[in-house]
Amino acid sequence: MDTATQSPAQSRESQVLQPTGRSERIRSLDVLRGFALLGILSVNIQSFSMPDSAYLNPMSYGDFTGVNHAVWWMTHFLFDSKMMALFSMLFGAGIVLMSERATNQCGSVIGLHYRRMFWLLVFGLIHAYLLWHGDILVSYALCGMVVFWLRNLKPKWLILIAVVLLMVSSGFFLMTGLTAGAFPDEPSVVQMRTDLARDWHPSQERVEEILATYRGTWMEQMRLRAIAAIGAQTFLFAIFTFWRVSGLMLVGMALFKLGVFQAKRSIGFYWIGALAGLLIGYSLVLCGIQRNLQSEFEGIQSLFVDSQFNYWGSLLVCLGYTCLVMLLCKSKWLGWIKTSLQSVGQMALTNYLLQTIVCTLLFYGHGLGWYGYLERWEQLVVVVVIWVAQMSLSPIWLSRFRYGPFEWLWRSLAYWKLQPMSYREQLDRTQLS
Repeated sequence: MDTATQSPAQSRESQVLQPTGRSERIRSLDVLRGFALLGILSVNIQSFSMPDSAYLNPMSYGDFTGVNHAVWWMTHFLFDSKMMALFSMLFGAGIVLMSERATNQCGSVIGLHYRRMFWLLVFGLIHAYLLWHGDILVSYALCGMVVFWLRNLKPKWLILIAVVLLMVSSGFFLMTGLTAGAFPDEPSVVQMRTDLARDWHPSQERVEEILATYRGTWMEQMRLRAIAAIGAQTFLFAIFTFWRVSGLMLVGMALFKLGVFQAKRSIGFYWIGALAGLLIGYSLVLCGIQRNLQSEFEGIQSLFVDSQFNYWGSLLVCLGYTCLVMLLCKSKWLGWIKTSLQSVGQMALTNYLLQTIVCTLLFYGHGLGWYGYLERWEQLVVVVVIWVAQMSLSPIWLSRFRYGPFEWLWRSLAYWKLQPMSYREQLDRTQLS
């Protein structure tokens, strides 16, 4: 946006507020964000490549024996819900960091924050309806608009409110599952079982319809993609996503204020956090896995009751992961991995959207059309290849440019003016000023 077309208030703000420069970034935050982003793909790949029922009920589609069973087990145990929790916490931490920096620069942050969330919402809607219905950006934008007003609370209050929010969706699921078990013959329960059975373990005809649609043209995919996106952004958001994401963002704000994400705490603190978080968290996750396997993923029991072991266990596991990554950041080990993860995290929005672009081109009909063909172990190979590519290419890109392409676009829109993309352009502007 040209300065001449701005209002006086916008012009004053744009002259003062500037995006965070590379030298001002907190390295540990970027390393942790990169770790979370790569881990998310190992979970999302199931939605990119198979009918959605196979994510919650792995027995509904594809082979679930031998190496494929082992891949599902490992993915669920190590990554499922943990990476989403970690990424949500980091988003909350980012709100506090951005707010503090903007306040120090010009004392105004509300306009900047809501422009950022508005454009993130736009990106998310485009992503969800034109590319992939599993988008999380819409939820982050909407939740970010709400939790922003709590950013100045002390850590203890942030954590207390976060626990209450997290308990809302957990309580709803538990109450639904336990009530259904107590009154199995109630008409509403019978109807819920019927509807759940249709989606939880779809018929062969339904599976064939889904496969044909996503192996078809982009326009043919649009109907199913839009239906799934609308459901995720309305009903699922109201009963689950809003409460969990908002609660996790508040936890992230608290951890940032306590210096946890900045690797400021002692080595002993991080070792205790890692051991306690992983030991307790993994125990809960393992219990949920065993219960699901024993019941063979029975619909209501698995979705509403047994899912709670991973719901809460994932929170503790991601705290354990945070402590491990902070220990890595405080050490001198594996410098090249830290540099690669830092670059991936610095380009998190671009890399997230690139994962979607690459995977939809691989699996959907407007690309190679592999949808439904790859077994779980083959999906893992795709994940590893993308991991290597993003860890290799992100540092190369950032050696020449200040931002990833989508980060540049987001910042330019949020700050009311085009940002310098290359280091030379930034130097030229600095010399002119």
